[in-house]
Amino acid sequence: MQSALADPPRRVWTREMRETLALTGPLALTQLGQIAMLTTDVLLIGRLGETALAAGALGHVVLFSAFVIGMGTVMATAPLAAQAVGARRPRTLRRVVRQGLWVALLTTLPVCLLVTPVAGDLLLALGQPAAVAVRAHEFLSTLLWCLPSAIAFVVLRNFAAALNRPMPGLWVMLAGVPLNAALAWALIFGRLGAPRMELAGAGLASALVNLLMLAAMLAVTTRLAPFRRYRILGRFWRPDWEIFRRIFALGLPIAAAFFMEYGIIAFAAVMMGWIGATAIAAHQIALQIASISFMVPFGIGQAATVRVGHAVGRGDPDGVRRAGWCAIALGVVFMAAMSAVILAMPEALAGLFIDAEAPGGARVVALAGSLLLIAAAFQMADGAQTIGLQALRGLNDTAAPMAIALFGYWAVGFPAGYGLAFAAGWGAVGIWVGLAAGLGTVAVLVTVRFARMTRPHPARAAGLAAGSRSECGR
Repeated sequence: MQSALADPPRRVWTREMRETLALTGPLALTQLGQIAMLTTDVLLIGRLGETALAAGALGHVVLFSAFVIGMGTVMATAPLAAQAVGARRPRTLRRVVRQGLWVALLTTLPVCLLVTPVAGDLLLALGQPAAVAVRAHEFLSTLLWCLPSAIAFVVLRNFAAALNRPMPGLWVMLAGVPLNAALAWALIFGRLGAPRMELAGAGLASALVNLLMLAAMLAVTTRLAPFRRYRILGRFWRPDWEIFRRIFALGLPIAAAFFMEYGIIAFAAVMMGWIGATAIAAHQIALQIASISFMVPFGIGQAATVRVGHAVGRGDPDGVRRAGWCAIALGVVFMAAMSAVILAMPEALAGLFIDAEAPGGARVVALAGSLLLIAAAFQMADGAQTIGLQALRGLNDTAAPMAIALFGYWAVGFPAGYGLAFAAGWGAVGIWVGLAAGLGTVAVLVTVRFARMTRPHPARAAGLAAGSRSECGR
């Protein structure tokens, strides 16, 4: 660290940018692989018609409402594992991974058992069209069973990233994308000798592929160097209640912040259902396209959590600051480029997801194109907010970001979207304007908070070093 501090500032920042990019590449590609699986499902389901596409949209709403809670909770393993690595505490790292896998199972199995039988009734109670709710229940009867494998995979991916080895997660995800596409195609349309299951087939393909991906990641992290020396499954049944508590203490606010963000998107889909099936389908298409670009800054944010966590672990406040600002700058530049792409061809992008010649297809494409124009306007804010939130997680700062998310999405975004959609008569466009307002508010507030928390100050530097010893000195 001393040699790094002696370098000229420009060289130090350049090195940080290079190391962040090296970690970001595999993490962002892994996230893109994950969204590619979902995008493939949407493309295939869209060939079944407007009602099936709307049902698929509602099914993904229910799935991700559960997924973000489980993922948010186990995301606490990312900063805890990174801090353990920075402090050179391998036993702590091993225990974080074991307890993270415990948490993955505890937060997903009850959802599979309790929500699956009543998913259709839940959607009907939320005022969704009956035909769409029935098809969505068919989808969810198989889709929800991908949750345990998917959340456990996140824990193992965080373990590998904390050791600066993100490539295994990428290779496993890249193998899963074509496998999911082939299996979903066969099961949806009854090809290659498989039964024609339509929406249930799409869900079953996702569940099976996620299980195979978890098995592959377990094989890598238990049998290959440098992971095997940590023996993450050794004495798996033995609890470490302090780390278990720490995961929940840090993870539940992260899960709540995720849920605040995804909750407003989910409720936007519900409000689209009040407008009609065309609005639901257009919302799903626009959201899917925006989600593809979002995966890169989300991967940059994961790199920021690791880089900030390493700096916290070694008691380096300057490193914390550099890691966060480099990541935010990368994300904003990338999302500016994505905004230009979306503005250039909104309806052409929307047309990839549904046949404009199919019944209702032209209406869906036109509305999705209008929503994508709004999506282009909030791309940079979306990138800044997710990276800022994840940089703060590297500092174990999760409660205040949760409050920021609550305020931005539900005190600003929801009233604006609801009012513009129904009181002002803007319909689906008004809902998306509200989403943009919420994202912009969160982006500004989390960026300001990171700036304040990392402002150079002797007392803050001493507190960072002391906090590092107390968190990782076990």
